[in-house]
Amino acid sequence: MNETKQKEVMTVEGLVSRSKAAQEQFAFATQEQADAAARAVCKVIYDNAEMLGPLAAEETRLGSEADKVTKCRMKSALIWHSLKGKKSVGIINRLEDRRMIEIAKPMGVVASIVPSTNPVVTPMSNAAFALKTRNSIIFAPHPRAVKCTKLLVGMFRTELAKLGFPEDLVLGLEQVSIEDSGKLMSLADVIVATGGMGMVKAAYSSGKPALGVGAGNVQCIVDRDADLAEAASKIIIGRSFDNGLICLGEQTVFIPEEKFDAFIKEMEKQGGYYAAEPELADRLREGIFPGGGVISRDVVGLTAEKVAAQIGLDVPEGTRIIIARARALGHGDVLCREKMCPVLAVYPYGTFEEGVAMMVENLECEGKGHSIGIHSNTPEHVEYAALQCSVSRVIVNQPAGTTGGGSPTNGFTATTTLGCGSWGNNSFSGNLNYDHLMNITRVGYPYEESYLPDPELAWL
Repeated sequence: MNETKQKEVMTVEGLVSRSKAAQEQFAFATQEQADAAARAVCKVIYDNAEMLGPLAAEETRLGSEADKVTKCRMKSALIWHSLKGKKSVGIINRLEDRRMIEIAKPMGVVASIVPSTNPVVTPMSNAAFALKTRNSIIFAPHPRAVKCTKLLVGMFRTELAKLGFPEDLVLGLEQVSIEDSGKLMSLADVIVATGGMGMVKAAYSSGKPALGVGAGNVQCIVDRDADLAEAASKIIIGRSFDNGLICLGEQTVFIPEEKFDAFIKEMEKQGGYYAAEPELADRLREGIFPGGGVISRDVVGLTAEKVAAQIGLDVPEGTRIIIARARALGHGDVLCREKMCPVLAVYPYGTFEEGVAMMVENLECEGKGHSIGIHSNTPEHVEYAALQCSVSRVIVNQPAGTTGGGSPTNGFTATTTLGCGSWGNNSFSGNLNYDHLMNITRVGYPYEESYLPDPELAWL
């Protein structure tokens, strides 16, 4: 291939053309072939977790190497397990009572926007969903994840070649720019946008179907009947995982007022540092949100100890999270916002209903539509919180940060992309799954008898 031709096939238009050609070849793959392709991209991440986790942490300069290794292993296994045995090719459903059949068909070329916070597992997840449904996929890497994305594209293409499938089912943009990402989104058939709100908004404005995510700001409430030590342990796990980068990580925890001090002591026992003095809490606020504005890039994805060193807090060695009491709710305190580092706000409540109302106020400020966590042994309280809070996920008695995106401990769909519904200006309110990336043809046969022979019967 001459140099001019080489440049042409690497342009956005060239990549989309190659992707479409590959997808057209794959469009009539069997269920077994689609499953083999999806399994391959998950398995290669599982097999190379020890290499990919540190690479992601090094290139993005965000998060924990060890946690990223764990994420590579766990998510790859969970996502393949959730896909295994599911129908996504041909006739997937026969509705005998309605005399209908449903036929799954691919959408075409998927544009996947890769976030810096999850540069390995998100591409894997989206590629598995796309291949499961006989689509092709093109990645638009984050500027801080170019090496990771290029490596993954190469690994996925190698696995596809081993199976005899077109390698161009997986491609990636060579140039990282807002212009090229925008062009890709306008030329693709469907978009999966995981990342900052600017890119998500651009995806929804592209003129193509888009599956984007909303802002996270997970509110958590500890009920009076919850075991404080157990709740503290799970909250610390969720808040500290991958150095607090996960959008599902607990952000503000509401505690019964008479148990507030006991809860703080339990958190301290388990690696929490409580910035009890007002001047220390103010230093935390200013360090994370300078001038009350956007979050400082200098603290995003750092360990609790490094966050403390960055903003001038003296914390004990081994500190896992930093805790401060919010002085107000919602817009009244920046600590009630999403904090992409292991920092947790706490606040006491009176009645359970008052505590839930406080969660609602914080969600109205930021994070509406995403998720809440609740530690309770009273089903009526769990249901009350679920009814009152405009969120897509209610995570009960688990670390929200590590289980809301699917876990062996619950029934949430295993994914890396979390819809927030209309509350978060999103087109869907669940966990992204393979069935979001397929069209369905519905075939309807006539009933043997009309179920409404007389229009007047409709009003009886």
